[in-house]
Amino acid sequence: MNHFEQLGLAPALLQAIEKMGFEKPTPIQEASIPVLLDTGRDVLGLAQTGTGKTAAFGLPLLQLLQTENKHTQALVVCPTRELCNQISRDLSAFSSFMPGIEIAAVYGGSSMDKQIQSLRRGAQIIVATPGRLMDLMSRRAVKLEQVSMVVLDEADEMLNMGFEEDVEHILSFTPAGKRVCLFSATMPPEIRRIAKKYMTDPLEVAVGKENAGNENIEHEYAVVNSRDKYAALKRVLDYTGDHFYGIIFCTTKMETQDISDKLIKDGYNADCLHGDLSQQQREKVMNRFRHKAVRIMLATDVAARGIDVSGLTHVIHYHLPDAIENYTHRSGRTARAGRTGISFTLLNVREAYRLKEIEKKANIRFKRIQIPAAREVLDRKLLTFTQTIASQDVDESMFSQEHFDNMEVLMAMDKGEIIKKILSLELKRFAADYLNAPDLNAGDKAAASVEQADGSSTRIFVSVGKKDGFETMNFKDWVAEVSGVKKKFLHVYVKGVYSFVDASAADVPALLETLNKQEVDGRVVRAEVTARAADQGERKFKGKSRGNFGQDREREGGWKKQPWSGGKKSSGSGNFSGKRDFAQTGFKKKKY
Repeated sequence: MNHFEQLGLAPALLQAIEKMGFEKPTPIQEASIPVLLDTGRDVLGLAQTGTGKTAAFGLPLLQLLQTENKHTQALVVCPTRELCNQISRDLSAFSSFMPGIEIAAVYGGSSMDKQIQSLRRGAQIIVATPGRLMDLMSRRAVKLEQVSMVVLDEADEMLNMGFEEDVEHILSFTPAGKRVCLFSATMPPEIRRIAKKYMTDPLEVAVGKENAGNENIEHEYAVVNSRDKYAALKRVLDYTGDHFYGIIFCTTKMETQDISDKLIKDGYNADCLHGDLSQQQREKVMNRFRHKAVRIMLATDVAARGIDVSGLTHVIHYHLPDAIENYTHRSGRTARAGRTGISFTLLNVREAYRLKEIEKKANIRFKRIQIPAAREVLDRKLLTFTQTIASQDVDESMFSQEHFDNMEVLMAMDKGEIIKKILSLELKRFAADYLNAPDLNAGDKAAASVEQADGSSTRIFVSVGKKDGFETMNFKDWVAEVSGVKKKFLHVYVKGVYSFVDASAADVPALLETLNKQEVDGRVVRAEVTARAADQGERKFKGKSRGNFGQDREREGGWKKQPWSGGKKSSGSGNFSGKRDFAQTGFKKKKY
């Protein structure tokens, strides 16, 4: 018996999921589907990526549709175009035996005219990214007045990407009586605030702990010097060989492209995903990756969001991410559907505190491993090569008598000599300088300092934030530029009117000295060491320490404000001006 029958799903849906090979619901599906079908309540779901959330909300959503009505009844909002496409494909597959269901996927980087035409034909379900949805709303191409269910998928990712105001704006144009389903891998305070404002008595469905990693993932790290990271990466890839199928996470678009280019030049089957690629380029790269024509994908955190590729064996962190949630999301790309996987970090000793912090808050344990020696790589390659030969089936029909006639010289040779010659040909692919390469592992002192790290860093409060046009990446760029501290050693959290910078104690003096000399929009920046509360905690001001901070920070906010897209530091003055653009929409925001 199909276990989905016990959840109350309609026969047409059961037929579709049986055709797709689904037999047993995942925990999030088992917990969410009956609630969505039977109770009419809002649902606040906590579950990691790869746990089947699309079916958890998609199957009940389809069953509750009034198929005879062509107006938009359900809205699914997600952070990236890849995830948007994936959700719409899954919903189409689930509804394959439900005639009359129309699903429209709207996202940036694709033809808006085609999307408008699709919407005009009538779509009961819209799956959308926030930016494109707002564009279509401003053109009055989307009507949300009769939406009865809104799903916010990967809600924490949307907030991390700066979509908080956009999401609130979209929700303000939906009916007060709608149901809201919010799914997230983590539950920061911003998620709780949105839930409190837009959800009515939500039923919380939690599968696993907040920030917790998949138990089928092995978390490993190796300590290397910064100058040796690329060589160490190649050594790991060489040692893993054809068994590797995974994503290498980098910090910036430039680094992603640079390492990808180097790997391709060095003969590796690699490609990259980052924000500078067009939608057509992204789809081409993703298609090759899904079909394993590319086995090594370089990606930034933003570009990789929404990637759902089964069977990944490895996730490699070229640098640790800023936020613990991002580590959880990265690692969750592997070990899906009950499989196992490896999450491996190339760790510089100055990131040691970050590793320990992730261990504490994500409740995982990292295992230190050694970067293989060149001789170990050689031995592994030869073993793989001989096993490949031994397991190769022989197709006699491929050989002609002429082939055998030309093999007389080989037939006359000693078997041992032939084996040595074949292996020698394989070994020539290893350059002499590779075989003589030094040990790439950092010394015992560096490794010991990682083990002794307590997971604590120094937190600096900085009196600028999103209201000044900053987001995570450009804020980090700015801090690194003015302080001289390398970006990879900074971890930042950008809030509404303030931000935090986490750094090692050695970098704190330089950060304080330089940040307190800066100006943003004519106001002097204030930076000071602050007590470490929760990562997303609110700062409490007392007495004169607040000054006129709360009074002079009023900005024209709301949904119309767009993220700062550039800026410059005027020479010698320390002045920094954020550039703001305001969208003109032509309609008034509703409230309820």
